[in-house]
Parts: sequence; C-alpha cells; structure tokens
Amino acid sequence: MFGIKTKTVYEAYGLTVSSDIALPELLPINIEDDKTDIIIEKADLHTLWSEHSVPDDDFVIKKDWIMFHVSKTAIFLIQSGNRIEFCPIDATQEDEIRLYILGTCMGAILMQRKILPIHGSAVAIDGKAYAIVGDSGAGKSTLASAFLKRGYKLMSDDVIPVTLNNENVPIVTPSYPQQKLWLESLNHFEMDSNNYQPLIVREDKFAVPVQDQFITEQLPLAGIFELSKGEYDEIDIKPIQSLQRFYKLYHHTYRNFFIQRSGLMDWHFSTSAKMIKKIEFFQLRRPTNRFTAPDLSEMILNVLKREERVHDYQST
Repeated sequence: MFGIKTKTVYEAYGLTVSSDIALPELLPINIEDDKTDIIIEKADLHTLWSEHSVPDDDFVIKKDWIMFHVSKTAIFLIQSGNRIEFCPIDATQEDEIRLYILGTCMGAILMQRKILPIHGSAVAIDGKAYAIVGDSGAGKSTLASAFLKRGYKLMSDDVIPVTLNNENVPIVTPSYPQQKLWLESLNHFEMDSNNYQPLIVREDKFAVPVQDQFITEQLPLAGIFELSKGEYDEIDIKPIQSLQRFYKLYHHTYRNFFIQRSGLMDWHFSTSAKMIKKIEFFQLRRPTNRFTAPDLSEMILNVLKREERVHDYQST
C-alpha cells in the first residue's frame, strides 16, 4: 500500500531530489541545507485535472507545466523543472508510482530544465559516453548489459540526460544505478531472476541494481548507436549521415511529443544542430532469431578502435 515516508534527499541526473516517497533506486545523499533542485510531494490533483484535461487525452502540456493521468494508478503534475506532484488513485502500489516518477516525470523535468533527455542506455567506454538508442524492444538495455559483462560501466538506463558545455561538446550526466532487463535477457546472461524484483507493470521485466558497475562522473558523449531488429541474416553496422541525424535525435528524444507543446522546438533544433557536429552516429541491425548482444558489443568496440586509429592518423 502507498504511504508517505520521512522526506529523504537523493541524487539523480546530476540533480538533488527531495522526496516524501522513498526512492530506493536513487543514491541517498546528505546536504547542509534544505534547498534541493527537485521536490517530489503527494498532492490532491483531482480538481486541477478536471479543470484542464480534455476527453481521450491523458496529457495536458503547456510551457513549464505538464500533467498526465495513468488509469487506476495516479495523476502527476510536473512544474518549472523543479517540482513533481503525484495523486495516487485507489490503492496504488508505491512501486508503480515510482516507475512513472523516475520515467516520464523525470524526463519532463529534464526537458523543462533544457537538458536533452535521450531515450536509451548509456555506457562509459575509455573515458567517453556512448548512447544506445532504439524503439521499444530493440534490445537497448540488453546490449548495455553486454558491455557491463565486459567490465565497462553504466551511466544511464532509459533516460540519458545530455547538456552542452562551453565548447558545445555534449556531456552525459549519470542517472541512477539500475537497469531494466527482460527475463529472456537474464536467462541469456545466466542471471537468476529470483535475485531481482519484477516490475509491477511487467512481470517478465526486472529491476537490476548495478551499483558496482555504475559510473558517477560526467563524460563527453562521443557516439550514438541506433539499434534495430528485423528479419536480417546477420548483424551489421553503418554510419548515419547528415540530415538523418536530426531526425534520429528527435525520434529518440524521450517523450518527444512534449517538445512542441512545451514551446521547446527552437531549443531542441539548436541543441541537435550543435550535437551532430561533435559525435558519431551509427545504425546497428540485428536478427530477431538469435541472441546477438555479445557480438554487437564486439562489433561496436571494433568500430570505435577503427575510428580512433583514423582520428590519430588525421591528427599527425
């Protein structure tokens, strides 16, 4: 059952978060004052939702203000990049509330703060961040897990926060140390599902803590790999060129339907234009009839080595 806990302060996405619902996925921290970047609180949102919602639309999106309704779960309100309110419906479980707070709500918060939320997994390889993106079920988290099996570290799973530094280099900030993996992926990696908590909305998907394989420092984003699956015979990889990169960044922005209705199209275009000049883009294709994550991770590492040799040669 849902219950309010003592307010705790956490860190995620490079931001401090004060919450009166426990968020065990996040890293708890101690701060000297009561000021935090984000406040998460329970509130009665029924009247506000009735005033602003329209039939057959679960979202109300305005500048710096987003509400959404999840049937039989909760109403959520995200404001000005610093506040999340939630209103449980009926006897909603806390686990279900947390899924939306750490997903859609945090994605909205990042966008309101003009931090680009890319939908995917990010791993740290040789001091640089690489994003793995793709449509739902493409295997993003599974491929990231293959890198963890090789000794590399996770930076983010599901929502990747990206900002630009003074030189317009895109920078990835770590989110929190957890992956979400399908039962099939756990079986392939010989991980016992009894050791992990199933997600309340999907009994065949599990929350996998990765504290020992999580990096907490910011790293430059050096490349994006788009993963797609289909009736292919073999895995392959090819570069994504020029204007296609704009489309890919937009398509793989987390909850991209927030952008226009939040008045952020100009910001998103400007940020994308600066990013595509600084990073490499590739598309990975994998067959659906067999498990290919280890082979894909090997292919990516070989591509990165080749790109590094080319860069070194051009620099001499």
